[in-house]
Amino acid sequence: MTNGFETLAIHAGQDPDPVTGAVVPPIYATSTYKQDGVGGLRNGYEYSRSANPTRTALEEALAAVEGGTRGLAFASGLAAEDALLRAVCKPQDHVIIPNDAYGGTYRLFAKVYERWDLHFDPVPLGDLDAVAAAMTQKTKIVWVETPTNPLLGVNDIAALAQLAHDNGALLVVDNTFASPYLQQPLALGADVVVHSTTKYIGGHSDVVGGALVSADRELGEELAYHQNAMGAVAGPFDAWLTLRGLKTLGVRMDRHCDNAERVVDLLLAHPKVTEVLYPGLAEHPGHETAAKQMRRFGGMVSFRVAGGAQEAVDVCGRTELFTLGESLGGVESLIEHPGRMTHASAAGSPLEVPDDLVRLSVGIETVDDLLADLTRALA
Repeated sequence: MTNGFETLAIHAGQDPDPVTGAVVPPIYATSTYKQDGVGGLRNGYEYSRSANPTRTALEEALAAVEGGTRGLAFASGLAAEDALLRAVCKPQDHVIIPNDAYGGTYRLFAKVYERWDLHFDPVPLGDLDAVAAAMTQKTKIVWVETPTNPLLGVNDIAALAQLAHDNGALLVVDNTFASPYLQQPLALGADVVVHSTTKYIGGHSDVVGGALVSADRELGEELAYHQNAMGAVAGPFDAWLTLRGLKTLGVRMDRHCDNAERVVDLLLAHPKVTEVLYPGLAEHPGHETAAKQMRRFGGMVSFRVAGGAQEAVDVCGRTELFTLGESLGGVESLIEHPGRMTHASAAGSPLEVPDDLVRLSVGIETVDDLLADLTRALA
């Protein structure tokens, strides 16, 4: 029997405890494990950097909801990205990234990996001819965000997977904005999914974490080797919080989407808003692709305001329910100015974002209250 998403999120890797019958996996706050004689490990556990039962439960659940063979939980999304890049790439290799990638991802390539002679090119991934032209014999990864952060561009996962594979490269999809509830990249041909589990999977702004989920078992084992060798693993309490968040991901995402659609309607009608970026809009250039590969269009909304950078900053400062802050995907609504906050590291680069742009992470509050808050801020 094939179980649905919500069933997997609640039950995969989370069987009741065989000793007590506890229905919630316990927090195994231990660094080491008693061995039954030298090398006599109980269920493979010897040291909690290598494996911890709470983290194992999360990793099995993540693999299940993404339809992968191996899930791995890390201390942050960037730690997950780092482990993946070091597992797959070597000096002088090449990676294609989105020309509107997350600022932290760009910083990792531009400020860290370039020093180690890993080359990269930002490319508009919606233009398949441009992607094909950027491929070289040393291209190991095509790195995809969809929707992208913060411009909410949409990229065709299946088409990019085919192009990457035809050229001997892997397709890696950062699925943070969509979440596994709204989008299943591995089913569309991706090789690895990346998450900042801090965001929608955790869902409550109370834990930082990251994840990799691999379609191929052999690649999954290689990633697991690097996870242990490099050591940036999720701690047991962080894994437990993330697992708790995953259980309600489906119902939360439905409310995020409902509220975001109402916010978009308000912004479209407002005279101070010059452009609304949201994949659910028919005029969005990636709308048809999003409709094909996503269940719904998500809880992230970006918009541009008349009056330029200062007015965008002022709008961010006038909200009350939309909290001014970085990150996204929590139950509470957040507002930010990407150019001066999450994407400041991309200033002056090909990935620089417009200075009149405002990004919203629409939460699950009463939507009429959110609409009233935005109306006041835009007045």
